[in-house]
Amino acid sequence: MNTPHDIDDTLARKRYMILNAIRIGSLGALLVGLAIARSVIDAPYPIGVALAVGGLLAFYFGPRSLARKWKSDSQSSSGDGSQ
Repeated sequence: MNTPHDIDDTLARKRYMILNAIRIGSLGALLVGLAIARSVIDAPYPIGVALAVGGLLAFYFGPRSLARKWKSDSQSSSGDGSQ
């Protein structure tokens, strides 16, 4: 039978994997964007720059904003309604 601790642990593991997937995907976009900008991959330069900048921003701000959203969701649902 699942205890509340098991459910919390499962949710935490799932969220941790999502955060790491965002980081890895963002890093991939950054590297592809840099390869395009350096003419290693044949694609238009502006696309490379956009991918690199977008990947960099997503790498730094994506996990942070998602964690902040999850934290605010858990605080609002776990409280008794009084603030």
